[in-house]
Amino acid sequence: MIELNNVSKWYGAFQVLDGCSTHVDKGDVVVICGPSGSGKSTLIKTVNGLEPFQQGAITVDGVSVGDPKTTLSTLRARIGMVFQNFELFPHLTVRQNLTLGQVKVLKRSAGEATEKALKYLDRVGLLAQQDKFPSQLSGGQQQRVAIARALAMDPIAMLFDEPTSALDPEMITEVLDVMVGLAQDGMTMMVVTHEMGFARKVADRIIFMDHGKIVEDSPKKEFFATPRSERAREFLARIIH
Repeated sequence: MIELNNVSKWYGAFQVLDGCSTHVDKGDVVVICGPSGSGKSTLIKTVNGLEPFQQGAITVDGVSVGDPKTTLSTLRARIGMVFQNFELFPHLTVRQNLTLGQVKVLKRSAGEATEKALKYLDRVGLLAQQDKFPSQLSGGQQQRVAIARALAMDPIAMLFDEPTSALDPEMITEVLDVMVGLAQDGMTMMVVTHEMGFARKVADRIIFMDHGKIVEDSPKKEFFATPRSERAREFLARIIH
């Protein structure tokens, strides 16, 4: 579904990604972890072209992300993205946040878009909040709306960039529960997170990054039981304790 081959990226003279290669098969849940500044968020944003890269190749369902002929807006409509800070339109209601992209990008009718919006609001437990504005919701509710908005576009895969990092601790579980449900339903997912409980529960593989490199790319059980690198062992010891 998703393939990265020797991807490198620079900000000026600073190299933020260094020869990153990995793949995500259909239905896989891959968790990307590592210390702050290791390149995790940059890596996931290259997958749908939100961050350009200077070397290597990325393909999503056979489409080359770096090819100048690729229409990135069309590609992004097929890959759901959930950010740290929700990125909802504050002047639109919850329902309008879910229907706008469907109508503008997918050219759905207002009726069809609304039907899809209500289906996914119900899925994340927020059907009763459809007429509220984002500012009237808690952080956990806003993030669940953001997930529902991405799902309403019928994506082939979902990207999550630290979706719980901006939330109060008591709101984290309600968002993770929705993500666990998606994983159990077979959604292809790449998730940047420090939530190791979530990783233990649903991840197929763990990617550990440091200084822009993929240091480990291991099955979940292997990563938690016997990390190959000293750096990953240090990270796990800190995060888990």
